[in-house]
Amino acid sequence: MEAVILCGGLGTRLREETEYKPKPMVEIGGRPILWHIMKIYAAYGVRDFVLCLGYRGDVIRDYFLNYRHHRADVAVELRDGTLSVLGEDDVEDWRIVLAETGAQTQTGGRLRRALRHVRGRSFFATYGDGVADVDLVRLLDFHDRMGCKATVTAVHPSSRYGEIAMDGGVVRTFRERSEEHTSELQSPCNLVC
Repeated sequence: MEAVILCGGLGTRLREETEYKPKPMVEIGGRPILWHIMKIYAAYGVRDFVLCLGYRGDVIRDYFLNYRHHRADVAVELRDGTLSVLGEDDVEDWRIVLAETGAQTQTGGRLRRALRHVRGRSFFATYGDGVADVDLVRLLDFHDRMGCKATVTAVHPSSRYGEIAMDGGVVRTFRERSEEHTSELQSPCNLVC
């Protein structure tokens, strides 16, 4: 199984933190929220991730493109720019696709654009700020029983900034934030059951 993580929102509820970086890059304990989410999935054996980039996606892209070099001792050959990692290299064994899905793209569109990078027949999906204690074994069992293309983890929001409408544990629609009507229903996403 792969995990598709939605990382493209504006993060308006955390504006003081997200003016220069996307919400998934806000740190908890010295590491980005996104890293914590990926560690949770990795603990259950998921090592392939598709990150749906949007707002300030360059920050996420730079973080992972330079990840190894920021975590280890490195030697630099200035003449030709060659880099060598020195000593022990304790870096996660993850495959990460950094998928540019557009700054203004909404949830369903991000998932649709990410599909070309999903290698399996199904995948997990979550939001880039969705740090939660989710039992992924039970979630996968539910996923298999329902026969869905994707399984999305979500919480009931305390405000109406964006939410998933569910019926019997099955995603029916995504509701996007609207400037005038915060709970205005958008077109349903047909990528999930």
